[in-house]
Amino acid sequence: MTLENTRAFAKKLDQTDPLCSFRSKFHIPRVNGKPAIYFTGNSLGLQPKSTKKFIDEELNDWATLGVEGHIHSQRPWLYYHKFSKKALSKLAGAKPTEVVAMNQLTVNLHLMMTSFYRPTKTKYKILTEAGAFGSDQYAFESQVKFHGFNPSDAIIELSPREGEHTLRTDDILKSIEDNKNELALVVFGAVQYYTGQFFDIQKITKAGHHAEAYVGFDLAHALGNVPLQLHLHRVDFAVWCGYKYLNSGPGGIAGAFVHESHANNFELPRLAGWWGHNERERFQMKKGFQPMTGADGWQLSNFPVLSGAAQLASLKIFDETNMAELRKKSLKLTNYLEYLLKSIPGWQNYFIIITPSNPHERGCQLSLLMKKNGRKIFKRITQAGVIADWREPNVIRVAPVPLYNTFEEVFLFAKIFVDAIK
Repeated sequence: MTLENTRAFAKKLDQTDPLCSFRSKFHIPRVNGKPAIYFTGNSLGLQPKSTKKFIDEELNDWATLGVEGHIHSQRPWLYYHKFSKKALSKLAGAKPTEVVAMNQLTVNLHLMMTSFYRPTKTKYKILTEAGAFGSDQYAFESQVKFHGFNPSDAIIELSPREGEHTLRTDDILKSIEDNKNELALVVFGAVQYYTGQFFDIQKITKAGHHAEAYVGFDLAHALGNVPLQLHLHRVDFAVWCGYKYLNSGPGGIAGAFVHESHANNFELPRLAGWWGHNERERFQMKKGFQPMTGADGWQLSNFPVLSGAAQLASLKIFDETNMAELRKKSLKLTNYLEYLLKSIPGWQNYFIIITPSNPHERGCQLSLLMKKNGRKIFKRITQAGVIADWREPNVIRVAPVPLYNTFEEVFLFAKIFVDAIK
């Protein structure tokens, strides 16, 4: 298809979009009395209109049933973590037994590293991307220190080549091979939060296993954004948050994946809590932890029902489509955005796009590295009704989400951005 830089063309794309009706399922923030151009679902997803209904149902059951809601509520609280398994497993490319909604992302990362970062005197190093999200950096650092190692020695951070902004897969694989004798864990953000790069999960996992290291991924910017096949690619573990592309609300319930090859290994070291204990004996309060099968055995505390209800509202929307359809639209949306930005006369004088140009190496995010007046330009587009994201020192991140963003919004954003530059 030949793209056109006109509003009429953008509207035509929306008219033929099979997912266009999903936008009506979300609340759209307003700026200056008009619907905002909300391009920051990679930071906080929009609220589904059904969220209030789902939460109100739990509040009503709590009001009328009290503690009996654990058994007799519409969705019994005792089993709440099970209600999201089918939808989450589809998004993760996993079996339902391999995923569980629980805790927050960094809590889950620490839980997974307790099981999968098992350093020895010779194999103790962690390989990751330089500039990983802060939570990941702090988790790696504290875990390394906990085991008595020096982070500056034990953490290998890969940076792009000079003059480049993203990592080459070949360089990642080479580093794994070069450090295989000392490598205990390979862990990456599946989609890098700053650049938007979508790493090759299959190749990285295969290389990590060849080096006899465990391999895990932070899916905060990947789950619900890009297609995943965690089970098929034999990823050892993964963690995610729920408040970005899963639209589960600020600080919403997170989750974890554990491959079935490990999930039923009850000898694998782990931190234990009563909700991960054999549910048939959970309330007997016996000594001796007996983990539940699958990823459920990594749960600690009882499920936060109100947060979980918000996630169920969003997952029900995901169930009405599939990741293949969402990805198809996402590729078109992001491609159109890239086309419009590169249609700006002399655009290279103002910014460069540091997100990979290969559509299969990115999600729905484009990161614009501003060469001058970045803060001023960001302020101008904000005042004009765009809700995007500024990342220090000089990047504007924009993410048209296929569930609720439109091609016309992409066109309008580009027009606003041109005016802001001028």
